[in-house]
Amino acid sequence: MTDLRTLNDRRLVRLRGALAEAPFDAVVLTSPESVLYATGYRSVAGPMFRAHRMAAVVTGDDLWLVCPAADTAPAADSGVPEDRLVPFGRFYFESEGPSPLSEMADRNTDLYAALAVALREAGPGLRYGVEGLVADPGLAAVAGEASVEAEGWASAVRGAKLPGELELLRHSALLAEAGIQAAIDAARPGITERELAGIVAATMVAGGGEPRFVVAVTGPRSALADAHPTDRSWAPGELARFDVGCVYHGYWSDIGRTAVLGEPDALQTANYAAILDGLDEQVRLAKPGVPAVEVFDVAMEGVRRGGVTPYRRQHCGHGIGLSVYEPPIIAPGVGSELAEGMTFCFETPYYKLGWGGMMVEDTLVVTGSGVDLFTHAPRTLPVVPA
Repeated sequence: MTDLRTLNDRRLVRLRGALAEAPFDAVVLTSPESVLYATGYRSVAGPMFRAHRMAAVVTGDDLWLVCPAADTAPAADSGVPEDRLVPFGRFYFESEGPSPLSEMADRNTDLYAALAVALREAGPGLRYGVEGLVADPGLAAVAGEASVEAEGWASAVRGAKLPGELELLRHSALLAEAGIQAAIDAARPGITERELAGIVAATMVAGGGEPRFVVAVTGPRSALADAHPTDRSWAPGELARFDVGCVYHGYWSDIGRTAVLGEPDALQTANYAAILDGLDEQVRLAKPGVPAVEVFDVAMEGVRRGGVTPYRRQHCGHGIGLSVYEPPIIAPGVGSELAEGMTFCFETPYYKLGWGGMMVEDTLVVTGSGVDLFTHAPRTLPVVPA
């Protein structure tokens, strides 16, 4: 399994390699995903609360983590050196013996004050790229008028995944797929959506995943794209649609599957064949250099050719990594080209209110000549005995 400390080191090496070619000398990263990428620290509170803010200051030869005082001890435990932690706010850790971690409260009033300390430590005269500069002009007051937006730069650095990242993403995808398969295997007439979701979640947890969303909807509710499971019972002849994701050491999964209780009717069979063909067209086309919009177009053509009309989609996939949605999106007008090492979810969902919904969504990595699927479930429509 992936050695996380080694992966942390390699991500930082990649960041610094990109920094050497950037139009700035150092970078301030502010999203939870980019902070994790740079420092190896994954905050529990960061992804949950908008008001919870952190920053990583990366230079060619040094690194600081600016964080709430409550994050300092967990960050040090994750490997961030204590003398490279710049805290703000008030939180108390007591200690059995002398420790700088018990003296982190009230050093700086807020993120901006703490970031100013980190930038002084980084050295004078540096030009900064700042992630989130446009959304938060207050960062410019700290980083200086010469600072420039670095959100796109940070996304590009994170786009092509390292081998260790691919291992974590593959495991996360397999956990989600295993959760869905476990629910299908345990299904029976009368099982509720909530029971199906519970099996999915428990399977992911048992494999080390942290469930983030579990859509398990049946019958007409399967047409509700993102809906919470209820106590509705699955009845013979109905579809069940699963859209499931978890996080494994910070890396996301997002897998979609469909099943039918009892033998499918002709329309269910035809529609499923159409959406699967659209997805397979994406998989066949995708390789380095292909624009995202072309992958979208072949997906739409494949589904429509199978007889699903009207078929309308705002996208047919998205990048995935430390965020569940990363650029590029597989969508109209997106000319960004696929590149080796990029990871995507390809999907061709179909939602028809009053009838039901179905989807197949797979995760894959772009290789030198095509793609490598992370998931392995049979592509036929699963049939649960009624």
